[in-house]
Amino acid sequence: MMSPTCGRWTVAHVAIGLFAALCLFAGGCVTAPYRYGVSAEYHTSEQLAAVTDTQIERGQPRPVIDGIGWVVGIPDKVVLWDRRIANHNISPETEQAIAAYLASNDLSTVKARLNQYAAGNEWKRLVANKSVGWGWRYTLGTTLWLAETVFPGRLIGGDHYNPFTNTVNIYSDVPAVAIHEGGHAKDFARRYYKGTYAAGYLLPVTPLWYEAVASNDALSYLRAEGTLADEQAAHRVLYPAYGTYLGESISTVMPALGTSLYVAGVLGGHLAGRAQARRVATQRPKLTREVNIGELHPSKQSRETKPASPEIDL
Repeated sequence: MMSPTCGRWTVAHVAIGLFAALCLFAGGCVTAPYRYGVSAEYHTSEQLAAVTDTQIERGQPRPVIDGIGWVVGIPDKVVLWDRRIANHNISPETEQAIAAYLASNDLSTVKARLNQYAAGNEWKRLVANKSVGWGWRYTLGTTLWLAETVFPGRLIGGDHYNPFTNTVNIYSDVPAVAIHEGGHAKDFARRYYKGTYAAGYLLPVTPLWYEAVASNDALSYLRAEGTLADEQAAHRVLYPAYGTYLGESISTVMPALGTSLYVAGVLGGHLAGRAQARRVATQRPKLTREVNIGELHPSKQSRETKPASPEIDL
């Protein structure tokens, strides 16, 4: 039987290991120059492009539903220490950030839903997304669609990217989080076997790869296109977010320390993220003008934003 002292040392050692892993993650998270995506390197669906008439859509205001969602999202706000997480109130700045990211990376068939429930249109996109094999779309893709329909993010939050419908779902008013989800879309756009790649996310530990790719792209994009404040804010939220995945992944092989590992991952992420945010000022190239990410591609943003469809909006 393990003694309490030994148990504490085990948790401490694992916590130190998690922090070290996060520091390694920090060291390789920004690549320069930033590699912009282009349509020629993507595997897309003409059928999906045909039904993507607008890229950015907002859910209609629903004070009661959004109030419930805000309360349900309190644990996530605490974990990431940011009251904007799962607040179900997306500002123009966050909308402009994801619109600029999609435009900069030529992701023309990606749909971004801002606090919107649109089960009917999502099914239409699932059927039209022929870049994913039909076997995956009508098994794993349909299962995910059912889960999102029965347990809508409009209520329970959970910013995420759905590769089967090629949709980014945003419920937090944090530009870096929205861009991170866009990073998943860019990652999947380059994959030929998208369904198999999506299924890989369900395996133990593998989410660390997917999340690192998306965070790397988001931070590198903000290094190239955002202000110093934008990039620092991204480090402070994306690192603890990655820490949750790191803690959960390691707990799959050390289940007895599950809670301790999760907490260690989150705390390690906050420490590593804040440390990296302080170093960013010396790492960024000297720019003649700090451009806010919300200023990018204003004409494209205005063309691609429209109100939600009343018949499918929750």
